[in-house]
Amino acid sequence: MTSWLDLPAAAVDEAARLLLGWLLTANGVTVRLTEVEAYSGLGADPASHAHRGVTDRNAVMFGPAGRLYVYQIYGMHLCANVVCGEEGVAAAVLLRAGEVVDGLPPARQRRPAAVRDRDLAAGPAKLMQVLALDRTANATSVVDGSGPATLRPPATLPGRGDIAAGPRVGVTAAHDVPWRFWIAGDPTVSAYRRHAPRKSRNLPTSGRTGE
Repeated sequence: MTSWLDLPAAAVDEAARLLLGWLLTANGVTVRLTEVEAYSGLGADPASHAHRGVTDRNAVMFGPAGRLYVYQIYGMHLCANVVCGEEGVAAAVLLRAGEVVDGLPPARQRRPAAVRDRDLAAGPAKLMQVLALDRTANATSVVDGSGPATLRPPATLPGRGDIAAGPRVGVTAAHDVPWRFWIAGDPTVSAYRRHAPRKSRNLPTSGRTGE
């Protein structure tokens, strides 16, 4: 079976599909990934942080694969992406939501506002909170055991017929690209909110998540 680690950056959408069902563990909590979102690289994806080239902030997106790209949105929340593809070509998959399958007590302590277990990691910032990951996780590996988080395959992966696809969330550019993937019918998938153009007084807006 092809692993998401073996795919080129140009196939980041396929890598995203293959990550569904994988188990992400950090700080005593394990989350089964139920929703992800793919982002391509330089000049190919205006919604990507890497669209305009390498910066200090996005350099980790250019590889090697298997590292976390952690960034802040809205000045307060953190999100994590898993870098994919060959080194030197940017591609990453945003970890949007998951099901807490181990470590419920610490997960509940970290997300006291969650009324139901299904809501604990039902969003990219919520997922980071239950795993207690912060910016120090940026550029760390999830595959070699050297970082605070590890990714491993489950005993059974979802079949292709179990995976749904649709528009991405929270981006102004290329928001209709169907690169958001989720396990169909899973209650832990985040609520979809269709993109709505922002009205402003001729102020520039960015098409990239978190900027």
